[in-house]
Amino acid sequence: MKHLLVIALVLLAGCAPEDDGILRISGSAVGDEGEILRRQVTAFMEENPDLRVVVQRTPDDASQRHQLYVQWLAARTGRPDVLQLDVIWTPEFAAAGWILPLERFAPDTTGLFDAALAANRWEGSLYALPWFVDVGMLYWRTDLIDAPPVTLEELSRQSAAAAPEYGFVWQGARYEGLVTVFLEILTGHGGRIMAPDGSVEVDSPEGRTALVWLRDRIGPNGDTPRDVLAWREEEVRFAFQNGRALFMRNWPYALPLVDGEGSRVAGRVGVAPVPGTRPDRGAAALGGSQLAINAESANPEGSFRLISYLTHPERMLERARATGQLPPRRDLYDDPRLQAHLPAPAERMREIVEAAVPRPPTPAWTQLSEILQIHLHRALAGQTDPDAALASAAREMEAVLARMGLHERQRGDATPPPPSR
Repeated sequence: MKHLLVIALVLLAGCAPEDDGILRISGSAVGDEGEILRRQVTAFMEENPDLRVVVQRTPDDASQRHQLYVQWLAARTGRPDVLQLDVIWTPEFAAAGWILPLERFAPDTTGLFDAALAANRWEGSLYALPWFVDVGMLYWRTDLIDAPPVTLEELSRQSAAAAPEYGFVWQGARYEGLVTVFLEILTGHGGRIMAPDGSVEVDSPEGRTALVWLRDRIGPNGDTPRDVLAWREEEVRFAFQNGRALFMRNWPYALPLVDGEGSRVAGRVGVAPVPGTRPDRGAAALGGSQLAINAESANPEGSFRLISYLTHPERMLERARATGQLPPRRDLYDDPRLQAHLPAPAERMREIVEAAVPRPPTPAWTQLSEILQIHLHRALAGQTDPDAALASAAREMEAVLARMGLHERQRGDATPPPPSR
């Protein structure tokens, strides 16, 4: 070979030199995700012989990875150069000055879903490029109903008459998953957690109606088991996969499992957006990963070359084929090479992603979500009234924003982002 290809999995044990001529990219490095990343990094170095790249392994658990990133970035060592970020981390890291705005590199955002771009903006600048997206979906039994509900009223009516044990199962434990479920139902009612100017709007008529709608699903007179208050993704999947529910809210990862070998409902599963109060209000909480540049990187230009390569449409197709992860580009859903690797028909998956809603892009999201989780869960468990729960949540959330000085900053960023090119 004409040049040395270096691929390694390393964990930082301390501060490394600022520039040893190697670019480091951190993120998921196990299983299919790790294999496709290593293959693409190898191909990148073959096309860019002036750069050497190391894949720096980090924990797959999001909380552990976030904690490690905070330690590394706060130390300002410049390592790693390129970071795989969860969709809710970009504003936090941007506000801290830990990642670079990308405008200087003139990133090509052609065809990217609007929600994926909005989640990666802070104070008018784009700080990360979407790598792949994840979205909440409504799963339904095709052998029990002819078509998925297009409104929440239809979902309620069909759930109440469900032949299985449960009508509708979803993530109701006190964690981030509960907030994503609430976000979808809230959006479906025409509400939102925060306004573009950074003010908290969850304590609204739409918020209270959405929370009541969820609360009324639970209990002896509802269509959701009380056990859902302790359920996360896998408990919900098991209930649906075992034929105990008509509807399930979950992420795309579950489709090959519930519709595959060993599932009691295999061959009888469809997916759709989570419906709203009107047919045009279907919603899907946005998840996924993005790529950003460490503000202290010794080679930001080389880092952006690597990001551009990994987020190229062909690389997105390769990743989708290898992992099943959804591309963040609209046009790729018209590519026949993608269809065989999607968990559902391409047009249906694009419809779901088009309905994606990001959680509020704010550096305080971790603290705000923790507050919201507590009060939502108390209301769903019948410990507090929904009105009181949302009023308390809004008051505590506003206090966090004031303490962090974010009201003024976000109100200066209230102008909607420009459309993608």
